[in-house]
Amino acid sequence: MELAQSILKGDVRAAARLMTMIENGDAEARAALKSLYAHTGSAHIIGITGPPGSGKSTLVDRLTEELRKRDKTVGIVAVDPTSPFTGGAILADRIRMQSHSLDAGVFIRSMATRGHLGGLARATNEIVDVMDAAGKEVILIETVGVGQDEVEVVGTAHTCVVVSVPGLGDEVQTFKAGILEIGDLFVVNKADREGASRTVAELEMMLHMAPKAAGWPPKVLKTVATTGEGVAALLDAIHEHKLFMDERDLRRKKGRERSERAFRALLQERLTAMALERFEQTGGMKELIARVADRVLDPYTAVDEVLATIGL
Repeated sequence: MELAQSILKGDVRAAARLMTMIENGDAEARAALKSLYAHTGSAHIIGITGPPGSGKSTLVDRLTEELRKRDKTVGIVAVDPTSPFTGGAILADRIRMQSHSLDAGVFIRSMATRGHLGGLARATNEIVDVMDAAGKEVILIETVGVGQDEVEVVGTAHTCVVVSVPGLGDEVQTFKAGILEIGDLFVVNKADREGASRTVAELEMMLHMAPKAAGWPPKVLKTVATTGEGVAALLDAIHEHKLFMDERDLRRKKGRERSERAFRALLQERLTAMALERFEQTGGMKELIARVADRVLDPYTAVDEVLATIGL
């Protein structure tokens, strides 16, 4: 309770401590998260996704700068690749965002994926909740940049920004396999490069041909994050999307969907851990795995055996 109260008062060290506990799977973190949960739900969560090298970190840095000019407090969750040696995050994002490190209105947290797929780390939702409870008005989530399958961010963010750059060969490849469907805003970054207008035209054509969903029409914008060109217009478009969602009560609906995903994920994690723990007490786990590995038993029947043993 003391840790939660400190976070609600804006204590940065307390928030950082709880985030570390969450990432390490510390059981004590659960009590603090329970206390903080009622104080979440106010922040506008923005997902920044796209392929490696598209300038996501620089764009997040510039968006943060623009948000601070507009007197908004900002939380940044930068999901980085996992080091194969230490298991920690390769902190490239922290390096690019040094200009905000002394700003009390900005909280930056780099996280390692630790093998989690989909562009986010396993604990991303909980880290976002801590920042939300600490009073950050806007939370930017930068995904790891895993390519065409980092669509998990759509389940966490209110507004999804998909970033691409010209000169990747077949630019259209960037927007396949789900990426096209998740974007509320599409940004062609490094727009001072040759081929930017063609990338914009191809993207607009793909959006035009995509099945029409009722509601928000996705927009395509150009930015040059290194100079800040187009960043204010991007933030205006993000604000416009937020107003659109608020007017139609879509933010609350998306919040419910996020809560459901978080609940199901937590329930699945806890049930799996409890089931394995209870079954291992019988001493039959190694024998069961051996039978599956030797093709004496199929994995489906093995799962049925585990559930029957623990009474489910």
